Amino acid sequence: MNSNQAPATTRPQVKRERRLEKRKLLLRDLVRDRWMYLMLLPGVLYFIVFKYVPMYGVTMAFQDYKPHTGFFGSPWVGFKHFERFFSEPQFWMLFRNTIILALYNLIFFFPLPIILALMLNELRRERFKRFVQTLIYIPHFVSWVVVVGIFYILFTTENGILNEIIYQITGEKIAFLLEKDWFRTMIVSQSIWKEVGWGTVIFLAALAGVDLQQYEAARIDGAGRWRQLWHITLPAIRSTIIILLILRLGNFLDSGFEQIFLMITPTNREVSEVFDTYVYTKGMTQAQYSYSAAVGLFKSFVGLVLVLGSNWMAKRFGEEGVY
Repeated sequence: MNSNQAPATTRPQVKRERRLEKRKLLLRDLVRDRWMYLMLLPGVLYFIVFKYVPMYGVTMAFQDYKPHTGFFGSPWVGFKHFERFFSEPQFWMLFRNTIILALYNLIFFFPLPIILALMLNELRRERFKRFVQTLIYIPHFVSWVVVVGIFYILFTTENGILNEIIYQITGEKIAFLLEKDWFRTMIVSQSIWKEVGWGTVIFLAALAGVDLQQYEAARIDGAGRWRQLWHITLPAIRSTIIILLILRLGNFLDSGFEQIFLMITPTNREVSEVFDTYVYTKGMTQAQYSYSAAVGLFKSFVGLVLVLGSNWMAKRFGEEGVY
């Protein structure tokens, strides 16, 4: 009887010892890597203050929010704002414009940083490689106001540089910035020029981790550059590509407010009005805070579904997910 009771009496003590051991290990790691955690602290505080704390504002989507009564004094209205949004005549136009623009960016923009990173990885002259990297990184630090201004100088029908060249060749000018048929092309072109270089950073970091001995062994076996790329390089960064694709799908409905807002004109509004600009119009100019919060929450919910779905698909096919 005593032999059977002994393990039961010592089990809580073993658990306590394990907990103490884990705490000691955690404290030791904190002391050892204290400078790394200290550098991490500003980023953590940023997400807590600007991402997690404002999440309480999600309740606004289910209230008839009034600034003078606050969150606790505003009446609850349930799904009233969502029902109104889905029944709006503009809903399908907004949904179509946002989806098409997101697909354009996904199809034409997402692969380019990968291709550019692979091309940079093939450069053997380090000085030239660094020069090219610096050249393609600079546009990332240029504001959208400046980018749109540059495109205006190039494409305006009045005295745009490229439009003048087109006029000299064809005798006609094209209203790139006014015609709705050119709006999406302009948006994607601006995104590519501004962000494609910066998008190569993560892929170049992944390529730096590829074992060079694999390339040497492949060359000995007679593999050329193309076969090395296909059988060594791409498989090495495949998990990085999948993770970034999953994260990008989480922001699938984020069209980029500032860029689109600067490009909207009365003549292209039919294709340029998206969820982001609609939220701004309703929330900031018409003070419909609860309604705009409901639209924003709908966007976030769709992004969450896309992330969970794509992550599940990635794991189902044996790839790494984001969690």
